[in-house]
Amino acid sequence: MKTSLDGYSHLDSPLHRWEPRLKLIGLLALISAFAFVRELYLLPAMLAAALALLLLSRLPVRFVLRRLRYPGIFILALAVILPLFSGETVLLSAGPLALHQEGLLEFLVIAARFAAILAVGIVLFGTAPLLTNIRALRSLGLPSLLTDMMLFTYRYLHELATDLRAMQTAMRLRGFRAVKPDARSLGGLASLSGSLLVRSYERSEHVYRAMTLRGYGREPRAPEDRQITPRDTAALLCTLTAAAAFVAAEVAL
Repeated sequence: MKTSLDGYSHLDSPLHRWEPRLKLIGLLALISAFAFVRELYLLPAMLAAALALLLLSRLPVRFVLRRLRYPGIFILALAVILPLFSGETVLLSAGPLALHQEGLLEFLVIAARFAAILAVGIVLFGTAPLLTNIRALRSLGLPSLLTDMMLFTYRYLHELATDLRAMQTAMRLRGFRAVKPDARSLGGLASLSGSLLVRSYERSEHVYRAMTLRGYGREPRAPEDRQITPRDTAALLCTLTAAAAFVAAEVAL
């Protein structure tokens, strides 16, 4: 099972074949339009647009659900807080608890908008390799320092996770069990965190020196961009039109 965000970037779909620069512009514009939506009448259309993009991308359902799982915890927290503590119109009540209409409607708006934006983000970064997206961002004018920081951060999060699993395994083999938060377990976790930070700092120093010896920091080469086809331009125009339609409908309503 592929766990990285771009683990299915090798698939063949219309969104995989879309020119990366235009795809970034179009889908980021659509995400901005979704963030602008607050009317309940637009929520079905917004979710339908996000679902259509997921279907066009041909990303596996399990892969998408895994990416939605942890952000869904935040939505579940809102589902408890907003309907029970926000608003004045009571729909249902049970003792000290009351379900408010305003809080329920606000939760529906936030949950739908959150799911649609996250789905488009998964499509954006799941249909092309990370390096391709980084090059596209650099071609669009993002400073090379920021793109390098993004690339190294993503790359070494996986390295830190690997080191963390290895250190946790070594601690368990030595008899460490963090069953309850006592002084011994907290001290062991603090030592684990400190060792992980020290190792990551030392590794970053070695990597930076190796990169400097290989010429990092000199004048970069011009990125090699893919040729933009009429189909890519048409897809961008359709996406921008949809984004403008959502914004116009929100303003009109």
